[in-house]
Amino acid sequence: MCTNIVQTTPLAGVGRGAQGWFTLTSANVSYDHPFHANYDHALNIDFVNPAQGPAARVAVELSPESARQLAETILATLAEGARYEGAA
Repeated sequence: MCTNIVQTTPLAGVGRGAQGWFTLTSANVSYDHPFHANYDHALNIDFVNPAQGPAARVAVELSPESARQLAETILATLAEGARYEGAA
């Protein structure tokens, strides 16, 4: 069954898609059936710049366990970076 769980967040960064590097303006995060990954449900993230059209998209489909591990790793890396910046 589809969950229809989708959240969008603004962001600032760049991504590399089929047409090369482009500015990212938002991410769409969903928990639903993936299109390509072989999971019943997945955390799907589309990093996008809607103003640049459908080619300005980088998509990932992660197992729930991998998504949790990635979130923890991102937070740990940011915390380490903050300690490093504080020491400089």
